[in-house]
Amino acid sequence: MPWNDNANPGPWGSPGDDNDRRDNPPKRPLGGGRGPQRPGGPDLNAGFEQLQRRFGRYFSGGPGGGIRPGAIALVAGGAFALWAASGVYVVQPNEEAVVTTFGAYTRNEGPGLRYHLPFPVERVVKVPVTSLQRVDIGGVGESDVPQESLMVTGDENIVDLDFSVTWRVADADQFVFRLRDPEASVKSVAESAMREVVGRMPLDDVLTRQRGQVQIQAAELMQRTLDQWGAGVRVVEVQIRSANPPQQAIAAFRDVNSAEQDQSSAVNEARTYANRVVNEARGDAARIIQSAQGYREQSVREALGDAARFNSIYSEYRRAPGVTRDRLYIETMQRVLARSNKVIVDSQGASAPIILPPDVFRPRSAASPGAMAAPEPSVEAQPRARAQ
Repeated sequence: MPWNDNANPGPWGSPGDDNDRRDNPPKRPLGGGRGPQRPGGPDLNAGFEQLQRRFGRYFSGGPGGGIRPGAIALVAGGAFALWAASGVYVVQPNEEAVVTTFGAYTRNEGPGLRYHLPFPVERVVKVPVTSLQRVDIGGVGESDVPQESLMVTGDENIVDLDFSVTWRVADADQFVFRLRDPEASVKSVAESAMREVVGRMPLDDVLTRQRGQVQIQAAELMQRTLDQWGAGVRVVEVQIRSANPPQQAIAAFRDVNSAEQDQSSAVNEARTYANRVVNEARGDAARIIQSAQGYREQSVREALGDAARFNSIYSEYRRAPGVTRDRLYIETMQRVLARSNKVIVDSQGASAPIILPPDVFRPRSAASPGAMAAPEPSVEAQPRARAQ
């Protein structure tokens, strides 16, 4: 093969090939010229080129290039529509929206579908105004935080007190603008108020009798402090979860509590015995007094009756002395002889002995004067003259 044989151009081609490629560029295969295509797969290159041609119609200002004015208006309109639509928002039933204009407070919005001017003109902060929130001070569960729970009481003792605060948002705009960290602010106020209330009470009241009063006073002090700050927070409840002496003194406090309970039991028993004895003595005294008063009343009335009877007999005696003497004598003999077994028979004008029935001579019992004793043999009554 001669070295200048143009019939075999070699690997770099013949010298005239450059002109031929420049005038007649090679045609790209149907598959896009990016290698062999898989049967049945999508032609991504062709779709991308078609998309470029379509956008080129809108952005090509003609053979000289450039972007058409209609395309600019279309893009600007779409961007404005998206920007305007970004101002639509929804406020949930438990929320209240605070709208600010360039950072300054504008208005509050209630629940529902709302609209505000999009960013950066207006912004919206949604605040849960009806949801109850809780802050735990002193630790939760087994985890204890001594820096928060240990407090000094009014009698210079130490108490380990864990409590919780339940609160909610009362004023949404004040809550947004006055508090940077609401939970930390409420927690700090709660801890400070509880320390002040506990510092005014003795340890026994905090542990036992006055726990409810401690909770009420702490809640009131918290509310006053938050209102002074203008925080827009309403304290719902303060609840003491546990109140105990320090771990090192628990055994000693238990002994003290046991002794106090024994003392209370002994005092109650003594009071019960005293009440029973005093009431019995008062009852006996009242009974004796009433008996004496009754005896006095009876004696006075009997004396008054005897005096009235004597005065009545005396007046009758002055009118008829003989009749009165006979009546008094007869009544006296009737009372005396009514209790004796003697029988007096007037024998004046009697011609034969008088035989009386045996029942007349039966002795009469003291209990029932009318009853008769066992029958005795009959005897003859001797006549006896009646004394005049």
